[in-house]
Amino acid sequence: MNDVHELLGRVAADAGQPVISTQAVYAGAARVRLRRRVTVSAAALAVVAAGVVAVPGLASGTKPKESSVAAPAELAENTGRAEQLVKLLPKDVGSVEQVSLAVVIKNATPEQAKEDPVGPLDGQYAVRRDGGVGYLTVDLRDAESVVKKFGGLDPAADLCKPTNGEHRPADCVREELPDGRVLTTWSDPMKYGGTPLWGPELVGRLVLKDGGLLAVRSSTGLVSEQAQGPLLKTPPLTRAQMRTLMLSPELLPKK
Repeated sequence: MNDVHELLGRVAADAGQPVISTQAVYAGAARVRLRRRVTVSAAALAVVAAGVVAVPGLASGTKPKESSVAAPAELAENTGRAEQLVKLLPKDVGSVEQVSLAVVIKNATPEQAKEDPVGPLDGQYAVRRDGGVGYLTVDLRDAESVVKKFGGLDPAADLCKPTNGEHRPADCVREELPDGRVLTTWSDPMKYGGTPLWGPELVGRLVLKDGGLLAVRSSTGLVSEQAQGPLLKTPPLTRAQMRTLMLSPELLPKK
């Protein structure tokens, strides 16, 4: 995880340089971690720990423009996904708006922050309640993308029982569902340093029957200067609520 945050910090510092995609950032982090500790659990964490912190690449030769984070739905093109997501969330979750973390963290323009979602509700969402701002991120990857990210290692490996002395994620729960899917959830204090700094969060990873993977973050927010508000006292969703969301068929493309 520290490798991921170090690379994200470098990307933020190099705004305006040639295109650096989210996939490139996480692939780089995975390579760094794999060089240090070539184990299934480490590779899995390098790819999906904390879900996807989306930092889409900036167009070559362009610089980020000054932009306000006061209208996050507009910055995320107001796709209507937030309205659909809210239908799947608890009524007391708070106010939910779709945002672009590339805009929030890197001050990218809407054009630079465009994404290519796989799932119908993929995206980053700000959750505002009790004066604080947290985030939910939803990211679906198809089987081909998962194979590339894991380098042939098993994405369904048991993170709750790491091998070769790997650190066990806090509060790790692994659930093998009757239909063959594997759901793993854990807590992450996010004490890795670097920029930006994140508050504690819950993380979920669902390995699908076709080899695809769904990752969700339930983050208390940012503690950096890019923050849209103070941290939430608790993650936007509890573990049970996140499980319910991740098992919702609405997060997957219709067959």
